[in-house]
Amino acid sequence: MATRTLCIKTFGCQMNVYDSARMADVLAPLGYGLTDDPSDADMVILNTCHIREKASEKVFSELGRLRRMREDREARGAGRMILGVAGCVAQAEGDHILDRAPFVDLVLGPQAYHRLPEMVARLSRAGDAQIDTEFPAEPKFDHLPAPGARGPAAFLAIQEGCDRFCTFCVVPYTRGAEYSRPVTDILDEARALVARGTLEITLLGQNVNAYHGAGPDGATWSLGRLIRALADIDGLARLRYTTSHPRDVDDDLIAAHAEVPTLMPFLHLPLQSGADRVLKAMNRGHTLADFRRVVARLRDARPDLALSSDFIVGFPGETDREFQDTLDAVDDIGFIQAYSFKYSARPGTPAAALPAQVPEPVKAERLARLQDLLNAQQVAFNRRCEGLDMDVLLDRIGKHPGQLVGRSPFMQPVHVMAPAPLQGTIQRVRIDQGQPNSLAGRLLPAEDDHPPAERATA
Repeated sequence: MATRTLCIKTFGCQMNVYDSARMADVLAPLGYGLTDDPSDADMVILNTCHIREKASEKVFSELGRLRRMREDREARGAGRMILGVAGCVAQAEGDHILDRAPFVDLVLGPQAYHRLPEMVARLSRAGDAQIDTEFPAEPKFDHLPAPGARGPAAFLAIQEGCDRFCTFCVVPYTRGAEYSRPVTDILDEARALVARGTLEITLLGQNVNAYHGAGPDGATWSLGRLIRALADIDGLARLRYTTSHPRDVDDDLIAAHAEVPTLMPFLHLPLQSGADRVLKAMNRGHTLADFRRVVARLRDARPDLALSSDFIVGFPGETDREFQDTLDAVDDIGFIQAYSFKYSARPGTPAAALPAQVPEPVKAERLARLQDLLNAQQVAFNRRCEGLDMDVLLDRIGKHPGQLVGRSPFMQPVHVMAPAPLQGTIQRVRIDQGQPNSLAGRLLPAEDDHPPAERATA
């Protein structure tokens, strides 16, 4: 039973969301139960991301607020608040965090959170700040307990690290080289999640489709083969995976999209730029034509497949013509969601030293134009969903009384008036309205003879 409270504030990618959940798992035996309120927590951990602009400054700003909360808590006689910084900023900044914020108690990189209980014990004994940013010889996954309850949708890390070394990215330096978990460990964790009520699992990795884990048969399994094995788990209704690299979409994975109904018709596939010279400067390892061929094969395999993507505008040296190439590619390929950002230099990455850095006003203007196009595509797709019947996983309570919110097969939020007991179930919903960022629909009676499959061409 929980005797102390733990608040984890998570920034950045889905892998960080997974890591935060696993940190809660390893601290649970020490008596820590989760709370959303940091003001009166016994321990607060910032699980940080180093991808976004000014990431470290945002961490120090948040630490300043937490320091005041801790002082208020101690003044009330409520005991000490342990402050920790985890994740990629911790890995990249290391001792610098303790230099700037000496009141921090724990600093740990993403490869070290399984050692949190040991760090807390050392902190209790010695009183000195603890730092662990080492890359362990043994994978952290080997030392984690079984996952706790995650709800109807859950993340499951199958791969970590990246060997691609895109010139703008810090991931190879903060997460390390690619590592794929053994198949048996993944299947065991998936079964444990399903036994606790999970219906949908999203497989995670910095380069998830580079997965090459050791199978129980002694062979090296691809992501496609792993997906087929996961799909055989009784009670698992949906599978997704993210984030993918276009170079690692192989024949087996494409076939899985055609042959595995459990695999949802939605894929996040980062393009980053529509200009081949920029892609080469980014060290992406593919051309626009390569990307188009992959997309064409995926859509041939699964005609209703919808895509999301990532884009960086204003990469060093990007010309007006090259930016227009990106707009043209987006217009032609079509994406129903996207993450788009202005390029910002990351210290230590090759792109930070490139000449011809694009002026900030130019980057801002390009980003606005790209986002206008991407938003228009998202709205158009949502509106094409009107009148369709979709299976929706109702995973949370909505803002209005009697409302539940779920996810469509294409990852859109869907708002439905539904009784509370249906939370955590998959229900057939008729989409009445496609809104800019979500869908609104109504439950269909269970006895209705529904159309077999929904289609909304991206």
